[in-house]
Amino acid sequence: MDIFINADCFEVMCQYPDDYFDLAIVDPPYFSGPEKRKYYGRKVSPIGVSRLYGETSEWQIPNRDYFDELFRVSNNQIIWGVNYFDYPFGSGRIVWDKVNGKSSFSDCELAYCSLHDSTRLFRYMWNGMMQGKSISEGHLQQGNKALNEIRIHPTQKPVNLYIWLLQSYAKKGDKILDTHVGSASSLIACKELGFEYVGCELDTDIFNKAKQRLERYEKQVKLF
Repeated sequence: MDIFINADCFEVMCQYPDDYFDLAIVDPPYFSGPEKRKYYGRKVSPIGVSRLYGETSEWQIPNRDYFDELFRVSNNQIIWGVNYFDYPFGSGRIVWDKVNGKSSFSDCELAYCSLHDSTRLFRYMWNGMMQGKSISEGHLQQGNKALNEIRIHPTQKPVNLYIWLLQSYAKKGDKILDTHVGSASSLIACKELGFEYVGCELDTDIFNKAKQRLERYEKQVKLF
């Protein structure tokens, strides 16, 4: 059963027994700053960028208690922003190369992965309106910008990134946990591949936008 709730993820995790989830894929806030942007890019955009936040936003950088609880309720973990947190993670890493050329933003993002001790690379363009063509050709730009994902969150990650993660690290029947859903890219990927999930989003404005995005995806699936 799929669950997506507007709630504090720590309180939600406390309700589950040890090792309940097969895989946690999480993208918690690394540092303060992105939540202060009221818009992603321009206020008027050909890809339909909308307002992000109200006057206040819930943006909590996780502490050690969060990670202890995350490791308690999940067998395996993929945690974005590993380089920003002071926690004894293992050596497994995933590098997402955003193929962003001369952008002033980071060239890549790092995640901890409990499923291997090596470093794996995924290349997928993600720089404003320049987005990857496909999972297998992520280094190439999507030619038809009408097919681009609409940004609703300042640190949004592409659906195809989560599809690749699930295809690479999850098994059929696995239960997935996302403690910081944000734009709902992870939940859309779960639905695309048939994984059950529990997702939490603390910020009410973002939760409502993510829920709407998820509902639009479900309507499109039923339509086609």
